[in-house]
Amino acid sequence: MTKRRMFLRMITASLLRRRSRMLIALLSIGIGATILAGLVTIYVDVPRQMGAQFRSYGANMLLLPKDGETLNSESLADALQAIPEDELVGAAPYRYVRLDMTTRQQSFTAAGTDFEQITKTSPYFSVEGAYPVKTREILVGKEIAEVIGVKAGSSMELTWQPTSSSSDKTPEESRVPGASLSGQAEGFGGGIVYVTAALDDQAHIASLSVDSSTQTPEYGGRIPEDEAFLNQFIGKSLPLALGDSVDALTGATVTSSAVVEALNKATETAVSARPRTLNFQVTGILTTGGEEEGYVFMSLEDLKTMTGSEQVDIAELSVSANAEQLETYVNAITENSGSVRARLVKRVARSEASVLEKLTALVFLVTLVVLLLTMICVSTTMMAVVSERRREIGLRKALGASDSSIRAEFLGEGLFLGLLGGVMGAVLGFAFAQVVSVHVFGSSITFQPLLLPAAIIVSMAIAAASCLLPIKRAVAIDPALVLKGE
Repeated sequence: MTKRRMFLRMITASLLRRRSRMLIALLSIGIGATILAGLVTIYVDVPRQMGAQFRSYGANMLLLPKDGETLNSESLADALQAIPEDELVGAAPYRYVRLDMTTRQQSFTAAGTDFEQITKTSPYFSVEGAYPVKTREILVGKEIAEVIGVKAGSSMELTWQPTSSSSDKTPEESRVPGASLSGQAEGFGGGIVYVTAALDDQAHIASLSVDSSTQTPEYGGRIPEDEAFLNQFIGKSLPLALGDSVDALTGATVTSSAVVEALNKATETAVSARPRTLNFQVTGILTTGGEEEGYVFMSLEDLKTMTGSEQVDIAELSVSANAEQLETYVNAITENSGSVRARLVKRVARSEASVLEKLTALVFLVTLVVLLLTMICVSTTMMAVVSERRREIGLRKALGASDSSIRAEFLGEGLFLGLLGGVMGAVLGFAFAQVVSVHVFGSSITFQPLLLPAAIIVSMAIAAASCLLPIKRAVAIDPALVLKGE
């Protein structure tokens, strides 16, 4: 019989003779390994799970035109090349225009978009009916549907009244008596604010209209109806300065600043197209609890037919990536794209990062506590075994057994227990993680191939560390005192 086989036989015989105590130690290691493996599995897979959950709250990145540039499908496609295809959940372009329903003497903000993509970037949209799938189909916000009394299956005749087109003049050259000016600027949340102004015979502002439908309804969205805010512009000459020439609307400073900026950038315009009218079929009523209920949604193709333009105002992106990766993509798009700049929707990105940071701290704390309790339990059990085997150890040392052989035997028992507990914990840990994932996140967890060896190695290391104090006590036994019965 070889020394190795003899050593293994001694270890297994020792463990079998003390089944109850060793079973306690094995269960301690196994339970510790199970919790550890489960938590690590959840932690490794949780960014994907959390990302999927946060995507249900909407987009986390916006693509906007750089100053003086316009967006279209080609420039958006080029910008999206910076984001890996497997991380891009969806990219929904939007273009906003005002449409009239002359039969009801109503005007609405229409949003042209891609409905296939909008279901990916805004999964919280609730539609009574169905999304449009063909041309001449439209999705109506709940607020509009209640005002004009339409439902799924109704028809709507909408008219686009062409706005004035910009000339080649600069803003300074456009400020001539009697001129009609139009401009736009970015407001709160990246939404575009549009202004139209007419100058009198002294080049002072004679009238002003603002379209801030992309802003928060209870704040910036109030500007078009706030006469006090609009009247302060009348009779003044451009350029203006917020806080000097005009005052901001309370609670809507960003939108107010956008109105002033749009006026300062406004250029002379002239009507260059005829009104277009199309008849649409309502396929569904949209409920979101937000400002989207005040819009009508149609395909970009239909909006192009009405306006004759492929322009896009903004694109909402849902990207499955952490905060650092999102920042990298934002910088890459902004630096490498000639006409597109990217921005993060920080309330979503920061919330996701904050949750992951707290989860990391929680997993670390629980893991530390579990490992500590496992070490205490195993060490206590091995100390009891040493006490039971004092006479045996003393006799072996009296017969010439070296301290190293005593250490090797106890360490071997600990490592063997760690091996068995690690294997058991890795298997049960995945099952534990699967149950937690299904009940918390509603989806199955991804198996991590490195989990099995990692759990075994950690369990053996913990078991070995737990044996250090008992081994020290075993080696310190004096055979003379033991054999004398002391």
